Amino acid sequence: MNDTSQLDNTGKVSLEHIYTAPDPRDYFITLQRLGYCIPQLALPHFARLIDTYRRARRVSTPTIVDIGSSYGINAALIRYGTNMNRLYKHYGCQSAGALCRDALIKRDRMCLTAQSSKDDSRWVGLDRSAPALAYAIDAGLLDDAINADFEHDQPSAEQLAQLENTDIVLSTGCVGYVTEKTITRIIDASGDKRPWMAHFVLRMFSFKAVADALAVRGYETRKVAGVFRQRRFAVPQEQARVFAALADAGVDYRGVEDDGWLYAELYISTPANESRSMPTQENSNAEA
Repeated sequence: MNDTSQLDNTGKVSLEHIYTAPDPRDYFITLQRLGYCIPQLALPHFARLIDTYRRARRVSTPTIVDIGSSYGINAALIRYGTNMNRLYKHYGCQSAGALCRDALIKRDRMCLTAQSSKDDSRWVGLDRSAPALAYAIDAGLLDDAINADFEHDQPSAEQLAQLENTDIVLSTGCVGYVTEKTITRIIDASGDKRPWMAHFVLRMFSFKAVADALAVRGYETRKVAGVFRQRRFAVPQEQARVFAALADAGVDYRGVEDDGWLYAELYISTPANESRSMPTQENSNAEA
């Protein structure tokens, strides 16, 4: 195997190098080859959740914590009306490849974040990668950033202050690496705010421990019908390891992951007394 096909301890290919670069060019070039599309498929569900939250709680500018935010991709899609294909072209084109980091950021501000925001919300990125967060802040994609690993560390006083006004918590693939430890620490830091949550979780990972921890805190969790493509398998070894993990978890991969793609499911969690506020989540074109 080469350095792009080493498997991590979950059985997935390790792509750590694309999350820790000074800018997102390698991220987009690598993930485009793998057909990475989960942020695009998540977009309408996240947008609907944010809109419903605004109306239910009468909050005009909700604070959104994006767990595993990397370079601020979810924020870019929701706030600035772009899409994954545009971002792939924006960062993967020859002209982008010739730029230094500062020039790339200037280009981002001219092409992405200079346009009027499509969504008036405040985005806080939570990630272990300081370079990715720094880029997202400098490019104007995130409003604030928390460089932390809440799986192993308690939030600092400064981080608690950053989290106390959390309205919504989102993620598009970090659950499995992130557990109920991180998610409950965010909830506990928010105090009486009791944020709403939406997590896209690969089928090879169970959401039960998170849902159980949320239930103890008065939350109700439901799974949206259907499955969502994340990306293609990078190498046959990855597919074999994921098949084994799914089988061990009692999940049938026939007719799903055996088509060559990783698939996720969507879990929505809200305080139980607000569960009726949630709209019906349509799942059309989830596998597209």
